[in-house]
Amino acid sequence: MRVAVRQMQPEDAEAVAALSCQLGYPATAADVSRRLASMERHPDARVFVAQASNAQIVGWIHIYATCLLESDADAEIGGLVVAEEARGRGVGGILLAAAERWAAELAYPAVRVRSNILRVQARGFYEHLGYEHIKTQNNFRKALTLSSRDSRGSKRQEAT
Repeated sequence: MRVAVRQMQPEDAEAVAALSCQLGYPATAADVSRRLASMERHPDARVFVAQASNAQIVGWIHIYATCLLESDADAEIGGLVVAEEARGRGVGGILLAAAERWAAELAYPAVRVRSNILRVQARGFYEHLGYEHIKTQNNFRKALTLSSRDSRGSKRQEAT
């Protein structure tokens, strides 16, 4: 399948939202637009889309910098999805290569990706493209009340 990879634009929000649903993360175009606007303020994050010759968006990838105290900065894949009808046709590899080029241009020494253990085919995909399985871990999350967070998801400082 021939696709062109480019940076995501606001007008891609509806197609990206539909693909997010295929990945198992329900989102509306408004959700995606809001999140993209937030990411655009950070030079250390990108979203690329794969656009087929018929102008249809058939995949997207989100990559961002991870800056940790315990290790040097790397780039990390936040999400990668290819439309069901385009899977197995090289689109995922093309998107991953674009993300890797972006990371290399910014001098990140490695790209990391986390994949749910339930996504059995994803492990083979990443290993085939040179990614090494380095650990298995638990992933925890705690929802916080909205009163302590602003609309961007950042903590607000309250005067006492």
